[in-house]
Amino acid sequence: MWGAIEHLGRDGRTRGYLRDAWSPADLELRRWFGQEAARRGLDLREDRNGNLWAWWGDPSARPGVVTGSHLDSVRQGGAFDGPLGVVSAFAALDLLRARGFRPARPLGIACFTDEEGARFGVPCVGSRLLTGILDPDRARALKDDEGDSLAEVLRGAGRDPGGLGRDEETLRHIGVFVELHVEQGQDLVHRDAQVGVASAIWPHGRWRFDFHGQANHAGTTRLADRDDPMLPFARTVLHARQAAERNGVLATFGKTRVSPNNANAVPGLVSAWLDARGGDENAVRALVDELIDFSGAEVTVESWTPVVDFDAVLRERVAAAAGGAPVLPTGAGHDAGILASAGVPSAMVFVRNPTGISHSPEEHADRADCHAGVTALAAVVEDLCAS
Repeated sequence: MWGAIEHLGRDGRTRGYLRDAWSPADLELRRWFGQEAARRGLDLREDRNGNLWAWWGDPSARPGVVTGSHLDSVRQGGAFDGPLGVVSAFAALDLLRARGFRPARPLGIACFTDEEGARFGVPCVGSRLLTGILDPDRARALKDDEGDSLAEVLRGAGRDPGGLGRDEETLRHIGVFVELHVEQGQDLVHRDAQVGVASAIWPHGRWRFDFHGQANHAGTTRLADRDDPMLPFARTVLHARQAAERNGVLATFGKTRVSPNNANAVPGLVSAWLDARGGDENAVRALVDELIDFSGAEVTVESWTPVVDFDAVLRERVAAAAGGAPVLPTGAGHDAGILASAGVPSAMVFVRNPTGISHSPEEHADRADCHAGVTALAAVVEDLCAS
């Protein structure tokens, strides 16, 4: 399975991945998911928000156990973030069937749409729409860098954007959700453990800062006459680092858009996206408020996810089924966190990442650790499906 998809959306120059939601690479990955479901005789369904579900058993008769992840990527991201969870879900099902296991409740494999938010700026679009956390009108109006709205892109892909929104029927089918994911850090390396279980997801969000100025000629406009928005932006980036250190949180300006984006012109507008997160929600909020006051920019909240504490009973059950796996928090957002915040019992299994690097072509997991993850996931699913 891994060999069948590792080339899709890969940049031959950087070896990173370009798998924007609803791009040709993403559509090909969705077809691959359907083919894998068909090979196993699973019932493939697409919900009103574009999320894919492959069912062994009928979830309308009884809510099922669901595992899976996503197949889209951040731009120039790694191979494992998302796809490892989907491939491992199919592999775990295969392992259980090889043992002759028959689930007492339905078993589903999920592929969530646009988890990374690389194209339209909002993460976990599929799960946020599914749970009603993201307003469908706002979702339809989201635009990519080319100015195409999500509604237009969906119509181009043969979907009806009018159907977006909370999906009660699909939600009723999910009795419990377990997402396997490559660890995006080195906690498991330090613990000398191949797999772990998530305790919580830090609060995190994205804000767009628009710094307005006056576009003008770079060679004829005196320094004293310039209204250059790049200067307050640069000061804000430096201040963000200092404020993050004071507040004990993380702050990142990782995306910018400059207009008119000419080498020989003073910019007229600099738009920059802040990612802020940390273990203390109040500290994250304090950081953002400080940067808004300092920057003088026009600021728009693009997403916010409060702290997610995974259900303690389920978490301990998953950890025990995974062979006594260590429990650890994470600063990365996931569809499992969105479902959990909406009241769906959810858990996460992490696979060791030897370098801790993620959202980069250097992201990696060793084959033996991936196999350990499949074995652990199969044990978890078997336990949850047994009754």
